[in-house]
Amino acid sequence: MSVHALHKHESIEKAQPHLEVVPNLVRELGGITHLLTCGSVDDGKSTLIGRLLWDASDLYEDQRENVRRSGRKAAGTDLPDFSMLLDGLVAEREQGITIDIAWKYFDTDTRRFVIIDSPGHEQYTRNMASGASHADVAIVLVDARSGVKKQTKRHTAILDLVGVKHVVLAVNKMDLVGWSEDVFRKIEADFRTLCWKFNFWDATAIPLSAVFGDNVSAASENMSWYSGPTLIQHLEKTPSRVSEAGSVFRFPVQTVLRDGLDFRGLAGTVTSGSVKVGDVVVDTLSNASGKVIRIATMDGDLESASAGQAVALQLDVDIDVSRGAVLSAPEMRPVAAQTVEARFVWLSEDEFSPTAGYLLRTSTDLVPISNIEIKGLLDLETMASRPARACAANDIAIAKISLGRAAAIDVFTETPETGTLLLVDSITGATMAGGIATSVNSKAEQPVDGHFVLKRDMLANGLNRDLSMSSKDREEFMRRANEVAIILRSAGVSVAIEPPPPLDDGMDPGL
Repeated sequence: MSVHALHKHESIEKAQPHLEVVPNLVRELGGITHLLTCGSVDDGKSTLIGRLLWDASDLYEDQRENVRRSGRKAAGTDLPDFSMLLDGLVAEREQGITIDIAWKYFDTDTRRFVIIDSPGHEQYTRNMASGASHADVAIVLVDARSGVKKQTKRHTAILDLVGVKHVVLAVNKMDLVGWSEDVFRKIEADFRTLCWKFNFWDATAIPLSAVFGDNVSAASENMSWYSGPTLIQHLEKTPSRVSEAGSVFRFPVQTVLRDGLDFRGLAGTVTSGSVKVGDVVVDTLSNASGKVIRIATMDGDLESASAGQAVALQLDVDIDVSRGAVLSAPEMRPVAAQTVEARFVWLSEDEFSPTAGYLLRTSTDLVPISNIEIKGLLDLETMASRPARACAANDIAIAKISLGRAAAIDVFTETPETGTLLLVDSITGATMAGGIATSVNSKAEQPVDGHFVLKRDMLANGLNRDLSMSSKDREEFMRRANEVAIILRSAGVSVAIEPPPPLDDGMDPGL
């Protein structure tokens, strides 16, 4: 799972194009930027992206000719309907709206842009949240005639939730308000007031007309009062998430690789910071540590690896870790969290139920939940939280979660890469909510009524009696315990797992 993400939703995996990008070309273009468009329905998202593709990309001439010959015109003009370049689903064509996530890309002189066009309708907020989890920068569109709406506020709050730091307010359809500076400045002020409540690094408003192309890729002659950059100029200066990845080293372990001889590599992707041969790394949950003696990749060994690189780390000792562990520098560790306070956007059509069997998914871990309590909801009118005990689709909720066992989690604002979370249904595996950790605590909450503890002795004398205390068998011990806890949670039983004894308790890890 991508650490920045709410994880890849099925619609994204199916819709994302397989870009055949030549590495040298990408380097020459200054890398890839993932660009999300969002906003309320009919604000002109598809038209804007169609205009970007028309003006800035190398469309095949037959694609341009198909748009010209279609007979479809942009509303109130004799110009082609540029949105045809985006709306691919039959249902979208029939209804004139965007339902699923659409992916396109184009190149400028300095950058390759992968465009994620998300739906504006409230019932498709799940799709928008999924697309936002991949975005480096988001364009929030508003109609100049109506300004900031409730759905605009919801989308902006979700952008903050999933860690988008660069936001552009595209005040579209300026031609329909007489290119008025007063109208734009009022909307710009409302947007700045809204953004003060979130953690964006920059939020810029640009007046434009997607249909006529004003301030999209060329400066507008109709708005001489605006001296800022065009949309393309602004986007070309926006860094990607990878280039801004934090300096704190985080390495969620996805799997353990063995070659049958002496090699044992901890495989995963560096999500934050960097690591080099000779560095000491530590596992948050077991406190086990080792020195990196090799950084292996499919293309050969490296002396160092940084954020975004998929590698296998070989250590000088076989520490007791498996999928779900997070390696870090000894002096800058995540918290071995037992209690998490979080903000979530509720994505499921099924309302929250305190007795349902939810599980918490982190970057590479799946953790049983012993108790979850909704504390409040974000009021989209006042942007303040109000007390609540339940939530439904599209609500943004504040929750307190007690975990069945410790998990390595960071506070999102400090280390976003390991501070994103999912709530999943323990029976179907469906994603119920996605969000961020706002506070983590290594101290467990007092057990609720009916709380069941899987005791170490109970497991050792039963399900795990065939296992020794070797490093490999300890991994298997915890894997089985976790599976039992997930099954119990699916049955509605609040459960916690007693952790295994540390390796320094006198036992030989090689037994």
